[in-house]
Amino acid sequence: MLVDDQRLFIESLRIVLENQNRDIRVVGIAENGEEALRLYGELDPQIILMDVRMPVMDGVAAVRGIKSKSPQVKIIMLTTFEDDDYVKEAMVAGAEGYMLKNIDPPMLVSAIKAVAAGSILIAPQVAGNLIHQVYDNERDAFRQSRREMPPWYGELSPREKQILRYMLRERTNGEIAEVIHVGDQTIRNYISTIYSKLNVTSRKEALEKVRTLPEYFYE
Repeated sequence: MLVDDQRLFIESLRIVLENQNRDIRVVGIAENGEEALRLYGELDPQIILMDVRMPVMDGVAAVRGIKSKSPQVKIIMLTTFEDDDYVKEAMVAGAEGYMLKNIDPPMLVSAIKAVAAGSILIAPQVAGNLIHQVYDNERDAFRQSRREMPPWYGELSPREKQILRYMLRERTNGEIAEVIHVGDQTIRNYISTIYSKLNVTSRKEALEKVRTLPEYFYE
């Protein structure tokens, strides 16, 4: 069963799947999650290819609804987005796969067969991002647990932390602006905000305060 709000895409997908392999038959189509919840019981599909972002009800909500009633149905999320949050939500909801829509048809057929046989599949591009995110989160949590960070650290944005690192390397405002591709005035605005958050009035004071942070901040 195919679930996607883009009718042209879904009809093309039906043709591709049925022409690629005689073992695959599309039993029905739904255009949003709510319609999928209503139809899957009648159509009794073994596998559902589900879009993530749809009107009325998104794919993640539909997965939850279907899995709560029929956990044996295999669901592969099919999307254009390498969105880590959606990946985690979909997999927690019970989806067996998360593939990007630009996948080659033969690879999609192979993915469908693998999931039907009991495998869990995530597109390589998405899996890489997810693994790095998990690793980074675990690493930061471990290092932060060894030393409590000062309150002002949590107020800094990722961009402000990046600029502070360049300041620690004695880069000038102009050099920092060139590296991160923004204007000189934008850098001055960032630094002014950093001074405010650190409660300092000069570059020297800011760097002295930042040098009290754990070593991982400098990496």
